[in-house]
Amino acid sequence: MENDVLKGLRAAVLQRISPKNEEREYLKEIAELLVEKVELIACSMGLDDVSTNLVGSAARNTWISGTHDLDIFIMFPEKASREELEKNGLNIARKIAEESEFFEERYAEHPYINMRYRGFDVDIVPCFRVQSAACIRSAVDRTPFHNEFIKRNILGLEPDVLLLKQFMKGVGVYGSELRTQGFSGYLTELLVIKYGSFENVIRSACDWQPGTYIDLNAHGTTQHAEPLVVVDPTDPKRNVAAALSLDKFCMFIDSCREFVMSPTLDFFFPGSDTSVTDSELLQRLRSRGTAFIAIIFKTPDVVEDVLYPQLYKMELAVAALLEEHEFKVLNKGSWSGQKTVILLELMSATLPALLKHRGPPVWVHRHAETFKAKYVYAENVFAFYIENGTYVAEIPRKYSDACSLLKERLTSCSMGKQVSSSVKSGFELLHDSEICSIQDMNFKLFLLNWPRI
Repeated sequence: MENDVLKGLRAAVLQRISPKNEEREYLKEIAELLVEKVELIACSMGLDDVSTNLVGSAARNTWISGTHDLDIFIMFPEKASREELEKNGLNIARKIAEESEFFEERYAEHPYINMRYRGFDVDIVPCFRVQSAACIRSAVDRTPFHNEFIKRNILGLEPDVLLLKQFMKGVGVYGSELRTQGFSGYLTELLVIKYGSFENVIRSACDWQPGTYIDLNAHGTTQHAEPLVVVDPTDPKRNVAAALSLDKFCMFIDSCREFVMSPTLDFFFPGSDTSVTDSELLQRLRSRGTAFIAIIFKTPDVVEDVLYPQLYKMELAVAALLEEHEFKVLNKGSWSGQKTVILLELMSATLPALLKHRGPPVWVHRHAETFKAKYVYAENVFAFYIENGTYVAEIPRKYSDACSLLKERLTSCSMGKQVSSSVKSGFELLHDSEICSIQDMNFKLFLLNWPRI
């Protein structure tokens, strides 16, 4: 990476992703307004020992322009019961949400409110105000400690965090939710603190391998099996990179190596070929010489971190069903919007009507006789013979068409509660060219990137 090229890239990218002063002021105004509302409502409920904390990238000045997310934590005293926290926390959040454009209750370890408020995506989350991260009573209790650690150590490095986040978004590895299994915002901040700059993170990652271990405070006490281990500075037992999959870890390494060799804006802002026509998309799929089947059903009304584990479970179960009946599955993946699509790429969606059913060796007397008696004179047997010392019966295949198999057996697959309920209420199967009829640009981009998910 040449310095002049990098300087130009830094300036160009930061020009596009750094929040302008007006944007910062508006975020500050809305954040202060919401914090004040929480405190006033808590006070009116007689909860004088409840405090409020703005956390996340908005509090740490590491947010990218246009990503208007606010995380507001309602902090209850450690002595409060979980029932009190959930009841009072939700009551406070619901009162604020009454003024929002949209809101819904979501559930992690305990319930919280997500809402759309004056252009911001806002999470209002109850937590316990504990003395240290070692004393947490729920997973979200450690977030305020993350906030304080980053604020103490990130000063002057905020632009590098923005660059690293945008780079990770561009190469498809940003986001620790189960849908993505990539790098969280907190993890990107820790990497910048560790290596000192965006460029140093990129150079260092070129030599990463599974088992890479980073411990800023040299206080880790637990062994971890994940490909990247970044010990939480606030909790020596926790790996901040636990959600990062091996594939996303390797995608990042590969992208860093390519960037070092030839740094361009495309790594930060990859072009999206949104102009592709249905016929061009169909031609791309047909050129693979394979068969595609899409299972389509209504997306269950659950948060993504509940939905996607169930979709992955369904992918595996459906692939196993197909493989059990000798349909070779090459790739599988899932996409969700208002509808959910499980997409399967098969070597072929049809098989011969004939199935070669092998029996026992002829010399295994009792079992061989039983097998022969069952098949040798059966009306539906095409042929019966000995091959390599074993009896073989050529019989009709029960399912010679993958769509027929799925129509009849899909609901018997293991899918998780909400996904199973949605599938059982109705699903549609599309095959090959029919799949291109799905008129959703995000789904078309999903197809364009196939099989990279």
